[in-house]
Amino acid sequence: MKKMKRLGVLILALALAWSLTACGGSRSSGTSVLPALSGGSGASASSAGSSDGGYSEGRLGDVMRTYFFAFTVNSVYTCDSIGDFAPEEGKQVLVAEVSVKNTFTESLPMFDTDFQIQWDDKEDPDNAYANPISANFSDELLPETYELAVDEQVTGLLAFEVPADVKDYSLVYLEEFDDDTTGDFYAVYFTAKPQDGTV
Repeated sequence: MKKMKRLGVLILALALAWSLTACGGSRSSGTSVLPALSGGSGASASSAGSSDGGYSEGRLGDVMRTYFFAFTVNSVYTCDSIGDFAPEEGKQVLVAEVSVKNTFTESLPMFDTDFQIQWDDKEDPDNAYANPISANFSDELLPETYELAVDEQVTGLLAFEVPADVKDYSLVYLEEFDDDTTGDFYAVYFTAKPQDGTV
């Protein structure tokens, strides 16, 4: 009787663990507008890649560790165009080289819209963000969708149409789950310089 009771408790515990993993273990595409943040000076900072109350910030070269993957913004620059894409008047293209490594326990579907660019705009803070430019414009860009195997890492470019008069940005990611809940928010802050290096 004792063995049967222990077996029953073990099966119940395994079922509970499986259900918790199933609830939190899936991710959805990061297509929603992420919460607006002003520059890094007013935000509560934590060490790179570690969460502080659901928020983690870093700088170029820092490894940001999310629930599903680790990512690093290796370098950034601005330019007048990329591939067949030319921005509208008053805007420029911001290009970020990003490395993403799957640290989860299974293959991950990835989306270029997992990441957004944000900047500080006191006049219109709700629209101070941009989603990536479609990979259809340049074969240099990461695909719109791709899959990462366990421990696989990819490095590629993401490009964004941003205001020409802004220099300070953050590349951001918000954890989103299939059950419509959100997790931690990650922001990597940097100053973007023109491709030739001049300010």
